[in-house]
This record gives sequence, C-alpha cells and structure tokens, in this order.
Amino acid sequence: MSVVPPAFRVLVLGGYGNFGSLIARRLSTIEGLRVLIAGRDQKRASALAAEVGGEPVCLDMNQPTLAGRLLELKVDLLISTAGPFQGQDYRVARAAIAAGAHYVDLADARAFVCGIGELNRAARSAGVLVCAGASSVPALSAAVVDQLLPRFARLDSIVHGISSSAKIPGQATLNAVLGYCGKPLRQLRAGHWQSVYGWQDLSTHDFPQPLGRRWLAQCDVPDLELFPQRYPSVRDVRFSAGLGLRFTHFGTWALSWLVRMGLLRNAGRLSAGLHRLAVALEPFGDGRSGMFVHLQGEGRDGQPLALCWDLLASDDHGPNIPCMAAVALARKLAAGRLAARGASPCIGLLSLDEYLFELEGLRVVHGAREVESLPL
Repeated sequence: MSVVPPAFRVLVLGGYGNFGSLIARRLSTIEGLRVLIAGRDQKRASALAAEVGGEPVCLDMNQPTLAGRLLELKVDLLISTAGPFQGQDYRVARAAIAAGAHYVDLADARAFVCGIGELNRAARSAGVLVCAGASSVPALSAAVVDQLLPRFARLDSIVHGISSSAKIPGQATLNAVLGYCGKPLRQLRAGHWQSVYGWQDLSTHDFPQPLGRRWLAQCDVPDLELFPQRYPSVRDVRFSAGLGLRFTHFGTWALSWLVRMGLLRNAGRLSAGLHRLAVALEPFGDGRSGMFVHLQGEGRDGQPLALCWDLLASDDHGPNIPCMAAVALARKLAAGRLAARGASPCIGLLSLDEYLFELEGLRVVHGAREVESLPL
C-alpha cells in the first residue's frame, strides 16, 4: 500500500486581503499544498477558505503566542502579506523560526528587506528559509538582471520601473508608498551615492504598444541598495514608478512638493481619503500596467549594449505579478527543490522562468529588446 505524504501546509497571513487572496487562489491549484487563510477577521477568512478549499484561521500577527499557534497548526511555510512593512519589525519572521516554519513576505520596504539578514543565524539553526522581498522588487527585477547579465562583459547601469493600472492596491500599500513621498532617498548615480526625493524627478518610459508612454517618478525600493552589492560594476541604479491615471500620478507628484517644502509632514496621513478617491477613479483606467528593466554596458563583442526587458499586463491582471514570487517559492519548497536556508532578501532564489511560470493563464506578455542607451 502506498503512503500518501502529508500536505505541505502554507499559511497566508492577511490571506483575504488584496494580495493575500490572489496568492491563496493560486496556491490552491497546486497539488500537495494545504492553504490556510489567516487574519483577524474570521468571517472573511472563512469565506475565502470555502471558495478555494482551504482552512480558515483566526490569527493576529501581534499576539504573543504566535509561535505556539503556528506549531499547533503545523505550518510548514508562512507567507506574510500583512503590510505596510515600512517601520514593521521582524516579530512574525521570528515566530515562524521558533515554530520551525519557513517564512516569506511581500515587503518592498528598503530597510525591512535589506535588514532581514539579522535573522540569518537563527534561521540557519532552525533549518528554515526566511526570505524578505518576494515581490516585483527585488525578486522579479533581480531575476531579469540575472537572465540578461551573460550578454554583458560589463554592466554599467540598471534603470527599472513599474507603471500601475488605475486599480488601486489596499490602503496599507498606499500608506507605505506615500510614506516616502517628498522625502529624500539614496540612489547610486555615476558611481556616487546621491539624494533624490520620493515621487519627484518626473520621467517617461516608452513601453511597447498597447501600453505606450507612461509617466514615472522616483521611488524607494530595496533594489537601490541591493543591486550595487550584487552587481559591483554598476555605477547607476535607479527605480521609478507611475500611476495609471495621469490625474493621480501628477497629484502625487504635487503632494511630494508639499512634503519637501515642509507644508505637510507625512503624506501617508492622507492615505485613507486618497484611497477612497483612487477607488472612485478606477473606472477611468484602461486596466493596463507594465514593468521594465533597462540595462546598459559593454557587450561581449566590446561594443556598447543596451537591453530593455518589458512586461505588459492587461485586464487588471497586473496586481498578480508581485504575488507570484511567494507562490513560486512555495512550490519549490514543497517539492524539495530549494535547499537554501537562512535569512536573506529574495534575490537569487528564483529564475526568471520559474517566476514567469506562475503568470501562465494571465493576460501578461514579456520580452527583451535591444534599445538605445539612456543618458545618465
């Protein structure tokens, strides 16, 4: 008689939220996984669990007995979507380590992701993987750079960005983005660290059609700190983002000036009202979003080389993209194909093909092309 191995139990913290529900639905299609929908609202957790065939769990990330609760639930992997991660500590990751469970989060907060290594010794001792930043940045962006890197003899610059659709994320995500609006952040430019300001320095990127030209502004992400370490030849690392509707994009840009001039201390305080406004404006969007990674340097033939990888999403499928790193990691861990242990940012754990595999079935296209060099 064959013995059926026990299911790999994945708890999604914030599992009924915007990103958490997308992750839970995708995980529920993977054979051998048992999905636990966790959060403080038992009713919402139960509703989604019934829909995806999962297990509802009433759980508060701040409860002092979190580690013991994870042990009771026999959690193999905890995926945290409970942002914002700006200013958040590592209590959830520490509880997962204490419970002998792997930990993955969707953080894009620079300090949070870059500092996760402080848990490395504890995670190694427990034999688990603790991974921060399993999202579009730095997980997907780094996978793209790693994929294209062999075409370069020397990589000089990484300029990348994301343009969203009008579909707004949750208020917690919006609050995190507005938290650095108008505030200084460090970027590597021409080999030197310089200060720029969040949601300023307006620029454009020409995506392939049907997305076309989109407006962007400077944003703070872990890549700005991690990429100079991972790719030591680069002298420029820049990231920018834009909002699908020009009204909201330029409105955020104007808000950044109020913060920079000292007329507003923190734009995040306005997140509740701005979230309601953005939701009301969603019907005016086209449902399209995109991401690009522009690399330039010297090719293997000794000549200048500039490549741009673009990803285009339609029908408001873009919000799925930052969710799929966590899904891909869960798939690899459950299958025993990911031997890494310890704590680190989510760089080098997924290939581009592994990430893109999780986007199959969505209205998403991607590809790399040779382009002109950008003025830096």
